[in-house]
Amino acid sequence: MIQKKSPLGLASQYPDLYSPDLLFPIPRGEARKAWFAGGDLPFSGEDIWNAYELSWLDTHGKPHIAVVEMRIPAESECMVESKSLKLYLNSFAGTEFAGAKDVHQCIEKDLSALTGAAVSVAIFTTENPKFTNVRQLPGFCMDSISATCDQRSVDPGLLKLQVNADSVQEELYSNLLRSHCPVTNQPDTGSILISYAGAQIEPSSLLRYIVSYRNHQAYHEDCVERIFMDIMERCRPEKLSVYARYLRRGGVDINPFRSNFEKRAKNARLWRQ
Repeated sequence: MIQKKSPLGLASQYPDLYSPDLLFPIPRGEARKAWFAGGDLPFSGEDIWNAYELSWLDTHGKPHIAVVEMRIPAESECMVESKSLKLYLNSFAGTEFAGAKDVHQCIEKDLSALTGAAVSVAIFTTENPKFTNVRQLPGFCMDSISATCDQRSVDPGLLKLQVNADSVQEELYSNLLRSHCPVTNQPDTGSILISYAGAQIEPSSLLRYIVSYRNHQAYHEDCVERIFMDIMERCRPEKLSVYARYLRRGGVDINPFRSNFEKRAKNARLWRQ
């Protein structure tokens, strides 16, 4: 096994192209020497890992998101170091895959090779969320729209109204929001709800605009405020609310809400939170 330094405690880059070499193994034998003389283990079991921020691109450049569960057998030769796993999973974000099945097989293959045992992987998407007693954002989910998402810098010019747009009152949401911390460059991912009244916004244009934040560096609050202002400027709704629910980091999630007609937002935990 090639020896390399653990990334834990070191400054790290966050590559978004598939990089299995980021994974770092920790042999179980060292910790077991005090009580294990060899032979069969006196127990069976597994390490269950849940990662909430898995994302990849389809062959059209459109992001997909999922929660991934990883079960590593206790009898495996090695564990996986936690920071290296986070870096590895983040490396899928800019890589194209034909579908979730290919992502599933890739993670399963890499972790099995690293740990020396058959690792079981399950991927849960918005169509089959694992967790119960959580809420979905109201309205229409734009993520099912067929769209070419090739813009990787924020561009309010992507926002368009429907041709001969009627006046509507509707709620549109996406789970594909992603930006980067301006200090650490760590990716921030989450869901976003756009509630408005006015001339109808073309949903695919709004989806493409949201995806254009994928490499943008800004704080959560700044992203929401810019989205609010860009929609107001480009689409001129009479009423507008923008509500983002970001995923946890260090056990804390940040959920900015900006509106010109509502005072408060419901604090409802989403399936990825």
